[in-house]
Amino acid sequence: MTEHLPHPPAPTTNATLMTRFRNFVIVVVAIALSTAIFLGLKTETAPGLLSAMAEASIPYELALTNGKPTFMEFYANWCTSCQAMAPELAELKQQYRDRINFVMLNVDNSKWLPEILNYRVDGIPHFVFLDAQGTSIAEAIGEQPRSILAANLVALIDNAPLPYAQTTGQTSAFSAPVKATPPNQSDPRSHGSQVKG
Repeated sequence: MTEHLPHPPAPTTNATLMTRFRNFVIVVVAIALSTAIFLGLKTETAPGLLSAMAEASIPYELALTNGKPTFMEFYANWCTSCQAMAPELAELKQQYRDRINFVMLNVDNSKWLPEILNYRVDGIPHFVFLDAQGTSIAEAIGEQPRSILAANLVALIDNAPLPYAQTTGQTSAFSAPVKATPPNQSDPRSHGSQVKG
């Protein structure tokens, strides 16, 4: 009986090395493309989406004078409630942007302090519904379901009473850097106050 010895390994040739290298490159490229497609299909991050929406929003001053009703949001990029609502608000904006002004005011921007004080923003997101003349007709504070916002936007377009006015949901705490002086109290810092002795 003859004993079978294992065959000696075939010598590695340049052609075999090139084939292995090519296969390795194909696998690496396939992984890279799969990762790029996966990341490309994901929606924009919420803080990035908020910034993009704010940049594309109608300027506040224009919204008050262009004769269209306005949906205004006080927000911040760090606000988790604002982030959670951003994708749905982006969809609503796409749907109604030709009939409603969408205005976004970042509470971290001191430029908007007069508006923050005027609308008494103490939690965000804080939504204000303005009629075509720029008068505030309703507010909603905190996370709101898309269906409630959509119903309010339709009523705003139709100049009808908002079905879900004054609603409150989950908010991110916010405190204005200064407090408004109530109108019935005099502010000792004002030039009109007098000291009586």
